Amino acid sequence: MDTYKKVMIVVMLLAISNNNMMFANGMTICNMTGEERKQCEPYVSGIININYKIPSHACCSATAKADLQCLCRYKDSRLLSFYGIDPRKALKLPVNCKLVNNFHCK
Repeated sequence: MDTYKKVMIVVMLLAISNNNMMFANGMTICNMTGEERKQCEPYVSGIININYKIPSHACCSATAKADLQCLCRYKDSRLLSFYGIDPRKALKLPVNCKLVNNFHCK
C-alpha cells in the first residue's frame, strides 16, 4: 500500500506541474507577459529564420520593460527551451533592440 501511495503522489504532482506549464503562457515572467513574449518569439526561437534578424518594435518595447537580470537566471534553465526559446538569442535582444550597447549576465 505504501508504494501505491507514493506512485499516486508522483502522478498528482506531474499532473499539477503539467497544468502549471500550460498556464505559464498567461503568466508574467521577468516583467514580460505571455503576449509580450510572443512578440519576441520569432527572434528568440531555436529555429533559424532569416526573415527575423531584426526584432520588431513590439518585441523591443517588451524587452525594454523586462527585468534583464531576471532573464539571466533562466539562461541555463530548461524552462526557456520548453517554450522554444534559445537563451543565447534572448539575451542578445537588449543589444539587438539598441536598448544598451552591450549586455552580460552578472
